[in-house]
Amino acid sequence: MEPILNVENLQKYYGARGSVTRAIDDFSFRVNEGEFVGIMGASGSGKTTLLNCIATIDRPTAGHIRIEGKDVTGLKGKDLSRFRRERLGFVFQDCNLLDTLTAFENIALALTILKTPAGEIEGRVQETARLLDITPCLNKFPYQLSGGERQRVAAARAIITRPALVLADEPTGALDSKSARLLLDRFEELNGAQRTTILMVTHDAFTASYCRRILFIKDGRPFTELVRGASGRKDFFARIIEVVTLLGGDSGDVL
Repeated sequence: MEPILNVENLQKYYGARGSVTRAIDDFSFRVNEGEFVGIMGASGSGKTTLLNCIATIDRPTAGHIRIEGKDVTGLKGKDLSRFRRERLGFVFQDCNLLDTLTAFENIALALTILKTPAGEIEGRVQETARLLDITPCLNKFPYQLSGGERQRVAAARAIITRPALVLADEPTGALDSKSARLLLDRFEELNGAQRTTILMVTHDAFTASYCRRILFIKDGRPFTELVRGASGRKDFFARIIEVVTLLGGDSGDVL
């Protein structure tokens, strides 16, 4: 079966001769449909650069990134914009909601841009809101919502277009522990019930414990991989802490 994401020998260098920083150095991995994969590493390890290349925000120096079999490293201009809009969903630490639109309008905007028939938009927004437990928030503006509610609205906006891949960059970074748990519970439900494919960058071991598989990165190169398997989150959390300690990074919250 063709993986949803196939990263092959990816390289991303910054600088010029004599002063080159290898942010990503020959990194390869795959993500299959329905996986929930985390990327962890110490500050400066290259994890956000890796995600930005996959998100088509940064252009790699060398290598290939294939999403649903399409080599996105070769896309430019309108083709790149269309692919990003139609096949990728984004959840960032800063939720980037439009302040002048209600939560409903922020979520629906993604469908409007795709020229979804008006008659379908209401039902799809309501369905997505139920999945993320934000139905009471739909008529409110971002300033009327808590941080956790805003981030779940951002997640709804990311998944409503039914993308091939949802990319999350430190989605719990600005949230308190309760709001983080609520968001991660919804991510876990989306992945389990809806088979939403999620690739998430995080420095936090508690957040990472919700993933089913974690790729660790050090100095732009693969360090090791953990697979959760049949173990519970507490056991997986303990295994994550062991690797994070080896990497010398922050461990995050405790369970």
